[in-house]
Amino acid sequence: MPSLDLILLILLSALWGASYLFIRVAGPALGPIALMAIRLVVAGGLLAALARSIGQAPDFRACWRRFLVIGAIGNAVPFVLIANAVIHLNASIAAILNATVPLFTVVVSTLWLREPLGLRKMAGAGLGIVGVSALVGWSPLPVTPTVLLATAQALLAALSYALTAVYARRRFADLSPLQAAVGQVCGGAVLLTPLIFVVPPQAPLTWPIGLSVLALAVPCTVLAYCIYFRLIASAGPTKTSTVTFLIPVFGILWAAMFLGEPVNLGVLAGLGVILLSVWLVLGKARRRPGRGRQASALSGRRTARGNAGPGCRAARHPQD
Repeated sequence: MPSLDLILLILLSALWGASYLFIRVAGPALGPIALMAIRLVVAGGLLAALARSIGQAPDFRACWRRFLVIGAIGNAVPFVLIANAVIHLNASIAAILNATVPLFTVVVSTLWLREPLGLRKMAGAGLGIVGVSALVGWSPLPVTPTVLLATAQALLAALSYALTAVYARRRFADLSPLQAAVGQVCGGAVLLTPLIFVVPPQAPLTWPIGLSVLALAVPCTVLAYCIYFRLIASAGPTKTSTVTFLIPVFGILWAAMFLGEPVNLGVLAGLGVILLSVWLVLGKARRRPGRGRQASALSGRRTARGNAGPGCRAARHPQD
């Protein structure tokens, strides 16, 4: 990976890891729904303006149903779940739990797309369960019903992201990644914004809270999306997916530095086991030399056909 791509990958990980810090600051005051609605409205407007300026504005009239679906499962639902989990857990543990997205993606892909579930993926999924158990059981937080409920919400958010990835693979192959991202964020904003009147902010807006909301919307969403698409184009989706391993590291670092959250051996052990399970799931088993050459040739033919026209690449959606 070139030096510039490596720097961008680290920056992307730092931005998405910092999102948990800003949620922890603004979430208790505004509430999960108001916080994420404002985030999506600001980010959606900026992303839509960016897409229009470079001629990639999506056709909302033709795709509005798909945008609402992916906006629900890719932004509205997981964002609110994560925000609520961060309030009752802490930023670092929520960031680690969100790293289980690839594990849920394996399960969803197996059930929905009928993809084969190999021994390596099965071992990774099982190890992920062990990692989550170690993280919750040995963390500095007491194991209370509130903590367990917040943990379940964080895991449900990871499942929602997994559903988003599989849904996008099936339904958004005709759009560019930026068009899909604009539609997803705007769809989430449309769904969450009316709920502000039902569940209004719980406290007045102060400077720290306002800056945290802006940080969530602009650097952690708009800038992060731009970096993500740049990496997809230059480094490829496989190398870009390694951001999954770095986000929880930065989540722990920022939370310890700025919030004073404790980090004990239980947190580090849970992090290590979960990342090992993700590595098993994302890694590829070795093929026999003959099969490898045959698969490469077939892949090359498919790629050549796939690049024959615009808008043929399936969208991949980043996380928090």
